[in-house]
Amino acid sequence: MNLDELNKVARAMVAPGKGILAADESSGTIKKRFDAIGVESTEDARRDYREMLFRSADGMKHISGVILYDETIWQKAKDGTPLVDLIKKAGALPGIKVDEGVKPLPNCPGEVVTIGLDKLTDRLPKYYAQGARFAKWRAVIDIGAGIPSYTCIRANAHALARYAALCQAAQIVPIVEPEVLMDGDHDIARCQEVTELVLKLTFEELYFNRVALEGMVLKPNMIVPGKGSKTRASIEDVAARTVKVLKNCVPGAVPGIAFLSGGQSDEEATANLDAMNKIGNLPWPLTFSYGRALQHAPQTTWQGKTENVAAAQRAFSHRAKMNSLAALGQWEADLEKKAA
Repeated sequence: MNLDELNKVARAMVAPGKGILAADESSGTIKKRFDAIGVESTEDARRDYREMLFRSADGMKHISGVILYDETIWQKAKDGTPLVDLIKKAGALPGIKVDEGVKPLPNCPGEVVTIGLDKLTDRLPKYYAQGARFAKWRAVIDIGAGIPSYTCIRANAHALARYAALCQAAQIVPIVEPEVLMDGDHDIARCQEVTELVLKLTFEELYFNRVALEGMVLKPNMIVPGKGSKTRASIEDVAARTVKVLKNCVPGAVPGIAFLSGGQSDEEATANLDAMNKIGNLPWPLTFSYGRALQHAPQTTWQGKTENVAAAQRAFSHRAKMNSLAALGQWEADLEKKAA
């Protein structure tokens, strides 16, 4: 493992004013997104859609890296250029989602564990050869009656740490993503309590598995109430609680933190990130690794039509620019209205 090289990549992923585009939707997820805009989810349609994003010069200048799905990393653009080359040409790093989704966790009703470790040692060198310089693995922690259990948090934290160690051995920077879901009716204090435990156990497992913190990026959830909660939280409350938990749990050796948007609206995800950066005096850069919150606007504009490509690219560029400003603590709500 060349830690200097890993650290260089990790720092590039969280460079000032840049964030990560999560374009790694599984076939099932992208089909749902395409169904919503009336587009048939064929291999070519998925390729055309992602190619449109990667060719958006204005949008991509705010993007440090792109997380790809296994299908996409091998695909070529319409003109025969490998999609990974389009990403590199735009000045971003190609990355790859390597987990294989979730399965029920034995003896833990209603809880899941992420799978995909068994063949990872063989898969990683192939992804590296194809251009991937970072990877992603998502653990899913649900809040509900009597859950999450310690068993579930521990199992997922251990898998994340094993994955991270394998990535570093293959000279690939791991994005460590322990996601506490915002499904449910819990309040913000419950989310804070669970997220703190999840992060504490995750960093403990990373330590036990000898993962070099300087060569990874953390992708956590923000501290928000559940979707079904009767009490909403202010932007300031979300920002203050999230920063407090991170300061309590994340060592300063980590090069940066790139949040998931996790079901927040486009503008919410931007406003919350901006408020955290406005707090200032943080041990690590805070940026974005958004999927839906960067892609919802371009998807609904595109609708699978060639004549909508330019407008969809403008929609993508706008969201990327807004989040770039938020990563610098320079976003203002009226910038959204001006664009509209």
